[in-house]
Amino acid sequence: MLEILWPWAFLALPLPLLVRHLLKAEHNTQDAALRTPFLDELTQIAGVKRSRLAPRRWLLLFAAVAWLLLIIAAARPQWVGEPIQQTLSRRDMMMAVDLSGSMQEKDFMINDQWVDRLTATKWVARKFIKRRHGDRIGLILFGDQAYLQAPLTQDRKTVLQFLDEAVIGLAGKQTAIGDAIGLAVKRLKNNPSEQRVLILLTDGANTAGAVSPLKAADLANQYGIRIYTIGIGADEMIVRDFFGSRRVNPSSDLDEKTLRSIADKTGGEYFRARNMTEFNKIYALIDQLEPVEQQAEFFRPRKELYFWPLAFAVVLAFLIGLVQLFRKE
Repeated sequence: MLEILWPWAFLALPLPLLVRHLLKAEHNTQDAALRTPFLDELTQIAGVKRSRLAPRRWLLLFAAVAWLLLIIAAARPQWVGEPIQQTLSRRDMMMAVDLSGSMQEKDFMINDQWVDRLTATKWVARKFIKRRHGDRIGLILFGDQAYLQAPLTQDRKTVLQFLDEAVIGLAGKQTAIGDAIGLAVKRLKNNPSEQRVLILLTDGANTAGAVSPLKAADLANQYGIRIYTIGIGADEMIVRDFFGSRRVNPSSDLDEKTLRSIADKTGGEYFRARNMTEFNKIYALIDQLEPVEQQAEFFRPRKELYFWPLAFAVVLAFLIGLVQLFRKE
């Protein structure tokens, strides 16, 4: 449907007539026939033929139409479409991903190929992020220090792009879990969202940073931020060397006790991802624990139409100017 945003602009429609009524016309006996727009006055001037009135009347008509188009443009006509449902969420969610050197361990299998832990993390997290319609999602990458890679946003494509571009060792070789939590708290604490969540993925223990993980968890709890911790890495794998094959635990450095304490302090949960099956189940569980509770709001798309009458008014003004120019010549 058509809607006029500023209908009061039509009050200016009689303005030219009002100006003509209040201001006296300039009298010029040498060019009176050209300056007087009305037919009755033109016929009173001696020697003026009625055939010369036609161009003047057309110019007045064009000028009136141009003025009307300008008023219509000033009133801002808009085409309002059908109501469209828009879903909004009241949840802010940060993801903190470990990029330390141990994440290069290839103990996850995707499509019958062994891949490193970061690749497995990207594989599963990508699907999770795509499902979080309406949530604002941010991304923190941490190693020796924690860095905010993507601020909270509903632009999931941008978050996915930053996640895909992350490489092992980008933030250093060590693991600053406490700093990652502290940075997430800093970004989440002042947001008005009713639900604020941090998902922390790591395969090791806190070996760097200025803040201890448990103190950072206490701070997160004060601001009502839930933390879900995910310990990633297989429990055992077969390694072949000069002496033959032997079984090793590639996750011996994983500090599950601290990760579990972080989750308990903030009302979250700790999960263990030893393979891709468990990894996928973990994110499915988080979807259940943090459902995408959306509010339905409706809005009507609006398309501005003012440029059409404005363009026609400019064209008419240009034509009037050309006619006046040729008549003077």
